[in-house]
Amino acid sequence: MAELQEVQITEEKPLLPGQTPEVAKEAELAARILLDRGQTHSVETPYGSVTFTVYGTPKPKRPAILTYHDVGLNYKTCFQPLFQFGDMQEIIQNFVRVHVDAPGMEEGAPVFPVGYQYPSLDQLADTIPCILQYLNFSTIIGVGVGAGAYILSRYALNHQETVEGLVLINIDPNAKGWMDWAAHKLTGLTSSIAEMILGHLFSQEELSGNSELIQKYRNIITHAPNLENIELYWNSYNNRRDLNFERGGDITLKCPVMLVVGDQAPHEDAVVECNSKLDPTQTSFLKMADSGGQPQLTQPGKLTEAFKYFLQGMGYMASSCMTRLSRSRTASLTSAASIDGNRSRSRTLSQSSESGTLSSGPPGHTMEVSC
Repeated sequence: MAELQEVQITEEKPLLPGQTPEVAKEAELAARILLDRGQTHSVETPYGSVTFTVYGTPKPKRPAILTYHDVGLNYKTCFQPLFQFGDMQEIIQNFVRVHVDAPGMEEGAPVFPVGYQYPSLDQLADTIPCILQYLNFSTIIGVGVGAGAYILSRYALNHQETVEGLVLINIDPNAKGWMDWAAHKLTGLTSSIAEMILGHLFSQEELSGNSELIQKYRNIITHAPNLENIELYWNSYNNRRDLNFERGGDITLKCPVMLVVGDQAPHEDAVVECNSKLDPTQTSFLKMADSGGQPQLTQPGKLTEAFKYFLQGMGYMASSCMTRLSRSRTASLTSAASIDGNRSRSRTLSQSSESGTLSSGPPGHTMEVSC
């Protein structure tokens, strides 16, 4: 990465002798393409080898953005639409990114042998310090979806000093109960692993609609060459322990948290319950309309707006242009403060492309912003 920086041509540097502006522009574009491809690494951990891809270069006094994907996906199929979105470029220019693939989920991963003991989600969380030590990174902002959100939350509980913030999409912090287990077993008798995972990722309405997005991801999961590995990750997710979050208790997330879920998504109730258990002064709750089960795939623009404001609230990107969502929330918070300076910072953000209204509840309740 360092070598690429040294040869990168920018408009501020003089052209080499005999070099035309066109050649210089092509050289700069080639260097940027190399940077955009990222660098893939593997590190040995107590629970096997873990693959991750790094984009960009570390920024002084700034954490890395570290992502962890859900079951049935890898970092590309889970996060590429979000991080390749146009407005997201302003963010990724300011942070180095680390995209972690769960063991056996990376592209081209060999199938694990029969009887392989796949790590639990708690053990996968324990592999993250190995990655940060390898990269010599001290702090992160975690972005996780589903199983990945659980893993990052478990890591944050054990390593609070290294986590500056968390964006948790579709998190279910609870272990499966007996009724859940019974329903899971019954579903397994009539549905394939691929169909069960699709039901975990997307709402029944989405699956019934069979849009191009659903067709794409059904094909990806059904024909995955590492489907046996995916099933192992799926089993670990279903065997997760309860995170035991308790508002006002010792077991809670100390850093700023943004919870995200789509309206009518499979995990809507679980995320709502998680919100009720976390510190309201540190937690934002974003419920996105028209986004289905995977808002980072279906609504990357709205999620980018929310993420940018989340970072601004943490003290980063203060000079960034404020988006419509940011302006709405700033106006709302200012208005709320003038009414009641002691109002809780906990807020629910409901996004809708059809509404531009703003409403705030009574003191001590969550705040709703529609945009």
